[in-house]
Amino acid sequence: MKKLVVAMLALVGSTGICSAALGSIQNSAHDFSGSNWAAGQICLPCHAPHNNQNEAGTLLWNHDITEAQFTLYSSPSFDAAASSGQPGGVSKLCLSCHDGTVAIDAFGGATGGTMISGDRMLGTDLSNDHPISFTYDSALATADGELLDPNSLPDTIKLFAGKMECASCHDVHDKNGNEVLLNVNNAGSALCLTCHLK
Repeated sequence: MKKLVVAMLALVGSTGICSAALGSIQNSAHDFSGSNWAAGQICLPCHAPHNNQNEAGTLLWNHDITEAQFTLYSSPSFDAAASSGQPGGVSKLCLSCHDGTVAIDAFGGATGGTMISGDRMLGTDLSNDHPISFTYDSALATADGELLDPNSLPDTIKLFAGKMECASCHDVHDKNGNEVLLNVNNAGSALCLTCHLK
């Protein structure tokens, strides 16, 4: 049975159905298959079908993970705090390209040398960006007074282990086809208003 499952997964992956199941990553900002360093692969720069090079439970992660120290958003009106003071979870995976300290093509054990640039390079000072890696729960919504209770959020806004992460607002696989890989089209601030009462 195990051999049958492995054979089916190999067949699905080789026919491109795998990428269709993940969304419309083909032709999105995260489709690197046209880059010479990706060797025509769509999934491989981020995911490994076998032999995950990083810790268990990280989405079969194949890309080098950033070790940078970050300055996160803070404000007297910000009622939440990141538990470690550093990005965690899926945000750290996103920042492994977008912080500009790890090459985009640093995957599968290769050092790489292609760095992200322009507006997509966030750097390590995230103090002027939306907060990430903080617990977003009913207690925070009550204390803040201008946040919706997370239990009322639409399915398009995901929390990861109860925390707001980059992928809470952005869909790396571009399933929704919105500008800058947003989970919700932000026309009229619709994305912002899924969480914020303004």
